[in-house]
Amino acid sequence: MTHSADSRVLATWLAGQDDAALSALLSERGISPSATWEDFFDAAEGVQDAAPLTRALAALPRPLAEALVDAQGGTVAEPARPALIARALVTPDGTVYRAVAEAVAAAPLTEAPPQPAQSDPEPADAAAERAFTAAATLADILQLALTTPLARIGSGALGATERRRLMDAGIVDDAVTADELVTLSSVAGLTAPFDREWRVTTDGLQWLQAGTVDRWDQVARRLRDALPTALRTDGGGWSSPTEWRRAYPFDPAWPARAEQWRALLHRWALIGADGASAPWAAGLAAGGDADLDALRELLPPEVDRVFLQNDLTAIAPGPLAPHLDMRLRTMALRESRAQASSYRFTPDTIGAAITGGETAESLREFLTALSLTGLPQPLAYEIERTAARHGLIRVVEDPASGITLVRSDDRAVLDTLAVDQALRPLALMRHAEGLTSRSNPDAVFWALADARYPVSMEDTSGHTRTVLRHKLAAPPAAPTASPYEPLIGRLRGARESDSDAAWLGRELEQAVRAKALITVTVRLPDGSDRQFTLEASGLGGGRLRGRDKAADVERTLPVSSIQSVSPA
Repeated sequence: MTHSADSRVLATWLAGQDDAALSALLSERGISPSATWEDFFDAAEGVQDAAPLTRALAALPRPLAEALVDAQGGTVAEPARPALIARALVTPDGTVYRAVAEAVAAAPLTEAPPQPAQSDPEPADAAAERAFTAAATLADILQLALTTPLARIGSGALGATERRRLMDAGIVDDAVTADELVTLSSVAGLTAPFDREWRVTTDGLQWLQAGTVDRWDQVARRLRDALPTALRTDGGGWSSPTEWRRAYPFDPAWPARAEQWRALLHRWALIGADGASAPWAAGLAAGGDADLDALRELLPPEVDRVFLQNDLTAIAPGPLAPHLDMRLRTMALRESRAQASSYRFTPDTIGAAITGGETAESLREFLTALSLTGLPQPLAYEIERTAARHGLIRVVEDPASGITLVRSDDRAVLDTLAVDQALRPLALMRHAEGLTSRSNPDAVFWALADARYPVSMEDTSGHTRTVLRHKLAAPPAAPTASPYEPLIGRLRGARESDSDAAWLGRELEQAVRAKALITVTVRLPDGSDRQFTLEASGLGGGRLRGRDKAADVERTLPVSSIQSVSPA
């Protein structure tokens, strides 16, 4: 079959697809939504260009790729045929398009060697320790990113500065760990790109409140579900990781990507170095659920109490329950990240907690309930002293005027705020109740906190309220229309409005150029229709010429009487 005949067949097939299928095909081929195609013949030629075909072949899993190669430009056998038809790589009767055959010949299958398997399986307790470490370290990364999002470079990866920041904070030991855990957080939907940053999502914030096993399970499920199609089994699990490097044989970049996926599953303790599933992950690998009880038995038990000491430190005798750890870290600096963590209270950390909405009473209540040793007097004194100072400046929105009020019982403090150059953007003005600003209350509050003033936020009834400085990623945008909608609309309009005559004319031109065998339906003078099977040979003067195969005669048919044309 010639290229022009291919274009005619493909154009007819494209015109018969629904909008969703067309959009998916154009997206897979990397077609620009602003393509200047005028009709489906242009589309057929466009999707068979070299670059789109290269992308289509790279996306083929091994069974389909091998089926194309085995066809050698002929007809593709079942069961691969329907999938290759849907990808516009073979005709509806299974014949490989000529352009596809040429592309396959020019890009032979890459034979990446399988991942070598290690002979010694990993002990379950070692894998469980890796699961615990990965979940705890990822939580530390998200905790840091809540207030200071992670910068990303143009490729989307962490920059060297961010890797160094995570290592300097003692969260990770090396750059590889940082990269893999941030990638895991993105795959699992716990972080999302926002401008040139990785920000925690609302899902990520909720994930931080979950227990260690639940944290592990959530990420494990989402990681499995995000695996590329060729790595998944029909049952919803994943195939043997030792074969992943061979999954997309037309894609020369695939072996490196396969190694990245394998490293992510290994980092999260879903598989061992030999590719075998961890004992608790066998159900996930088969498409079902993880055996969380088996994992929980191998993890250190979480604790819900700590030892508060006179030197203003807290010692957790084991992994502190995540929701308690998160709150404790709002009022104390976490000093060690071992299973028995330690925390240190300072005036600054207690002040930060009060700035965030805690009160002396709420701090005492929480720490007393958390402590195995009561509330030491030095810590109780520091809480009272810091809380007394932090009540000095109060920020509240005035509902009547809509402006923000800054109040203090100390007029000297208000005078200082009014002339502080660091606060000029707030445009603070004198008021009978203190100072006012047109900025919103949160902006005023954080400007004062950043300038290290002892500030708290109050509601209209005078009660202190919590202020969180979480910089979260924007929620996912609502689904929008396909970007290909205008292009597809133009293609359909060319077929329908151009009075079917233009479409018919283009089909006939393509058939003549290819000297193709076609079936033509002609409306006769008496109103009946008759079909002729012709080898098209000429088009001009409003007439189609061709040899009638059935009668073995040359026929000339008026184009105006032709109702439809299709491949014979």
